[in-house]
Amino acid sequence: MKVLIILAHPDPRSLNASLKNAAVDILQSQGHEVVVTDLYQQQWEASAGRQDFPYLPAGERLYYSAVSKKAFLSNQQSPDITAEQEKLKWADVILFQFPLWWFGLPAILKGWIDRTFANGFGYGTGSRYGNGTLAGKKAMLMITAGASAQQLSPYGISGAIEDLMFPVHHGVFWYAGAAPLPPFVVNDANQVTPERFALIRRELEQRLISIPDTAPIPFRNGKTDYDENGILPPHLTANKHGFALHLAD
Repeated sequence: MKVLIILAHPDPRSLNASLKNAAVDILQSQGHEVVVTDLYQQQWEASAGRQDFPYLPAGERLYYSAVSKKAFLSNQQSPDITAEQEKLKWADVILFQFPLWWFGLPAILKGWIDRTFANGFGYGTGSRYGNGTLAGKKAMLMITAGASAQQLSPYGISGAIEDLMFPVHHGVFWYAGAAPLPPFVVNDANQVTPERFALIRRELEQRLISIPDTAPIPFRNGKTDYDENGILPPHLTANKHGFALHLAD
């Protein structure tokens, strides 16, 4: 496999960085190719803006989506964006390693998505929800969370991690065509001793080794399961509600 890891944590001594390092060691020991994007080390620009389009005339209004499509198609994007897109095209598997901050992605990682998944690449392709640019690839979130597994469950006070990550699993990965795998979550992340980390590493090893055989989250296909307006037909909505509506039976 060709694996791209996106790391979003500011401290190279952090649990997240240690998990990234472990993932690299595990994957390479199995003969897989690995490329890492360390967003903080690269000083990634998180805010989408005029800097993304070096050839945009100074006085021209920034209609971001339209300019993004034009820049992508004419190869006039900022070089850092193009470099990340090339990594995504190269990879068979995409891993996001990050801490759960305020029930979502760190801003720098959200900014990586905003800028890298440009119009014409991540969206605006005419195909989506299982059929986009990243079709045929797999993606997995590797998350550290301060909350316990019970708190991040359907009946927990923080809500189910699958629901919290629906915008990423369905709205980023699946939208762009990549099949999202169930996330690898380290709960109680502020209480990881060396002994516990050894156990977590073994669990991570099993998850990474089993990627080729792991069933993706079974989201519905955008071409076949929705009508021309993107709405599910009544026979697919019975006895379901919320995000579960978009899971195949």
